[in-house]
Amino acid sequence: MSPSTSVLELQNISKRFDMTQALDNVSLQLYPSEIHALLGENGAGKSTLIKIITGIYQADEGQVLLDGRPITIQNPLDAQGYGIAAIQQEPMIFPDLNVAENIFISHRQRGAVVQWGKMTRDAEAILNKLDIKLDVRSQARGLTLAAQQAVEIAKAISLKVRVLIMDEPTASLSAHEVNQLFKLTDNLRAQGVAILFISHRMEEVFAIADRVTVLRDGKFISTAPRAEMTPEKAIRDMVGRHISDLFAHRDSQQGKAFLAVRGLGKTNIFSDINFDLHQGEVLGFAGLVGSRRTDVGLALFGIEPADSGTITLHDKPVTLPSPERAMQQGIAYVTEDRRQLGLTLPMSITTNITLPKLRDYCTRLGLIQRDAEKATAEQFRQRLVIRTPSVQVEVAKLSGGNQQKVMLSKWLNIRPQLLILDEPTRGIDIGAKAEVHHMIAELAAEGLGIILISSDLPEVLAMSDRILVMREGRQMGLFDRAAATEETVLTAAMGQG
Repeated sequence: MSPSTSVLELQNISKRFDMTQALDNVSLQLYPSEIHALLGENGAGKSTLIKIITGIYQADEGQVLLDGRPITIQNPLDAQGYGIAAIQQEPMIFPDLNVAENIFISHRQRGAVVQWGKMTRDAEAILNKLDIKLDVRSQARGLTLAAQQAVEIAKAISLKVRVLIMDEPTASLSAHEVNQLFKLTDNLRAQGVAILFISHRMEEVFAIADRVTVLRDGKFISTAPRAEMTPEKAIRDMVGRHISDLFAHRDSQQGKAFLAVRGLGKTNIFSDINFDLHQGEVLGFAGLVGSRRTDVGLALFGIEPADSGTITLHDKPVTLPSPERAMQQGIAYVTEDRRQLGLTLPMSITTNITLPKLRDYCTRLGLIQRDAEKATAEQFRQRLVIRTPSVQVEVAKLSGGNQQKVMLSKWLNIRPQLLILDEPTRGIDIGAKAEVHHMIAELAAEGLGIILISSDLPEVLAMSDRILVMREGRQMGLFDRAAATEETVLTAAMGQG
């Protein structure tokens, strides 16, 4: 096959769900030995397109071509037969099987006898081909996320993959693990695999992609070689407008200090954390993976209580043994894992928003006042601009950015004085990210004290009035905005200060 011939082509693909036109006449070409980045806000149609390629959905209109010939992909097994595989953000690993068994789990064996020796040798050969150093006999349970991603790639290679879809593969990886993954993608590209790469991280896209395609509102907007595309143009195509203020700088109008933390610690987790928080202040928590920033947030919300040190609210010592006690003290915690811990996905927007204060919506007989619930949800829908035709829609059907807004509404509904935001923009598109930043600025302007935990250093630097830097459970520094730069924060985070 010549490099000018696409291995997989989508022609004029359209897909509708009820009243929503998820894809509208979208075309895309994937070439061998090419990394093709697919960009778009949540709700732009990327996931629907992936599911059509992998046989989970079937298009209403249009066709799929393999090597220039029309094919029908009725299910994931068909996709596998055509050499199409997908790697998700969370690897699908069987923890109780070993690495070799995970690599060959999708192979259909005729007969009842498994050739264990051949499986082990073949697994080792695939890993050697990819330059992956793993013991194929070891149990998958102890693998890092990066190693799990490597096993997923090896699994795809074992199925003679020709088209590999990588959907947000780096969202949960450290910088070192991301570099390892990119070495694998380069290896696959050199072997002739066509890679469709989906990521919200612009720096990654422009580091590895050969071509970039943008979708918006289910429609094809643009495609161009990386050399002809800039992050600014990509963002403009994604959202239909310029976002010069992606990180919303704001003038700080702080009130008095209302929270004082002294010597806070939890055995073998973190120790000697000290800071004050003022009304209207955004205090950023920065640090590398393993710095234990989230553990401090969990302690302040009573999920994993501290066992040393003191917490003072409005000059009164408080103990926070549980989330219920924390909520009574006006503390809310927006978790980084909205799907597993933050939201009840099968339930409606209304139910999710009112759940922490459900008693407030009950009559004396314990009956829920549905109209009052709906009125509250409607207020937050308008306030946070949650894009949905109805507050009775299941949260699972919303885009990631709108799910994030529902989770934020849920905790704002308890009227907190301290709001802990843990990775509030992880996994959401660039337009929704800008909206969340504006919300943070508005909430601080209303007098809320905000602790912002984020791995996105430009986000922390732009949004915070002060930045507390942690490393391996220890506080390494507390910087005012004027003194906080990428260099000073990273130096402290790496223990070099």
